[in-house]
Amino acid sequence: MPAKKSKTATKIKKIKTMVLKLSGESLQKKNSRGIDPIALKSIAKELATAHKSVKCRLGIVIGGGNIWRGVKDGGGIIDRVIADNMGMLATVINALALQSALEEEGITTRVLTAIDMASLGEPFIRRKALRHLEKGRIVIFAGGTGNPFFTTDSAAALRASEIGANMLLKATQVDGVYCSDPKKNKKAKLICKITYGEAIEKNLKFMDTAALALCLENRLPIKVFNLHKKGNIKQAMLGKNVGTTIY
Repeated sequence: MPAKKSKTATKIKKIKTMVLKLSGESLQKKNSRGIDPIALKSIAKELATAHKSVKCRLGIVIGGGNIWRGVKDGGGIIDRVIADNMGMLATVINALALQSALEEEGITTRVLTAIDMASLGEPFIRRKALRHLEKGRIVIFAGGTGNPFFTTDSAAALRASEIGANMLLKATQVDGVYCSDPKKNKKAKLICKITYGEAIEKNLKFMDTAALALCLENRLPIKVFNLHKKGNIKQAMLGKNVGTTIY
């Protein structure tokens, strides 16, 4: 007779896995750079509330644009590869800040880095990441993909695919995906649902094409929503009708 599945194994399988992509800019003050403690605390509180009330395994990928914007900040003087490597280091700084803020809220976390920084975080190993998630820890993936020429959007799509996530959540500065830039066009309309193919064809700028293509290949749905509306992280994790769904 085949062995019976344990209740624990069945319970773990039913718990959804999600990856949340945060921009580095979400941690900064308006028209400023660096890390704003108020913004950091606010995000940590929202994450803690959501994680405590929604049964899911959660990974986070954070950008580094509040500290370093790669080629743009390199100004043509710093080599592209080096500029991208500096950006990866910026994501590690943000990951450590977010880890500290989350642990102040009583959430156990682990930082896993794509580049070897043993004294700051554990190296990214898929099995290790899955084990941390199974234990209820929030895993913060730092260092992007570990390679130049790839954005942290691509890193989020990659990590979500690797850990078998049910959905990729992307928290932004606006309510979701629009037909054009809502900051430039006040008449831009919010799109509630759109396919990967349509998003790529229309060249919508909410996520780079490489990340979208990876999500398409792995049939990983994406939800894009406004980070600054209280409760939105929890609502997105619950699968509620917030922002835009890409499928």
